[in-house]
Amino acid sequence: MVHAGITPGRVAAVGAELADDIGFERVTVAEVARRLGVRTPSLYSHVGGTADLRARVTLLALEELADRATDAVAGRSRAEALAGLADAYRDYAREHPGRFSASSAALEPSTAASSAGPRHTRLMEAVLRGYDLDPAVHVHAVRLIGSTVRGFITLEASGAFSHSGPAPQESWAHVIGALDAVLGAWPAP
Repeated sequence: MVHAGITPGRVAAVGAELADDIGFERVTVAEVARRLGVRTPSLYSHVGGTADLRARVTLLALEELADRATDAVAGRSRAEALAGLADAYRDYAREHPGRFSASSAALEPSTAASSAGPRHTRLMEAVLRGYDLDPAVHVHAVRLIGSTVRGFITLEASGAFSHSGPAPQESWAHVIGALDAVLGAWPAP
């Protein structure tokens, strides 16, 4: 039986809400069914199971995050673009911790290729254009930015910075400044 108002998109949206409430790793078809007030089997006409549900939450999160990051980078270059991108990620993680976690979940290669994931890479490439880096090092620079920004955000969210001063915001500004300096002085390959 198909329930009115339940679509694959609605199931993914409820999964995303759950990810923020209880953690991405705890999102299951049964939990979504419970939240929607339906029996679990009724959702299998909309999603193929928990793995499919989580992939849909990942896709939704990647899309939302890419939209925010695009707005944050538009019209900016170098340090301003870098800070806009990083701040967009950090703000999204604070507002949607489960979705942010989902945004780094592995997807099947064909699904990943058609997701908003490549938009994130293109956004980082756009930031890098302001630094006039040799294209041969772009992949390394993209990985540096991604791992630094995501690493800081993940540590902050876990409370790792709450036991000492200065405030994380002060460190964040220094980290983004250091990334800007590294990108500006990147050695030729």
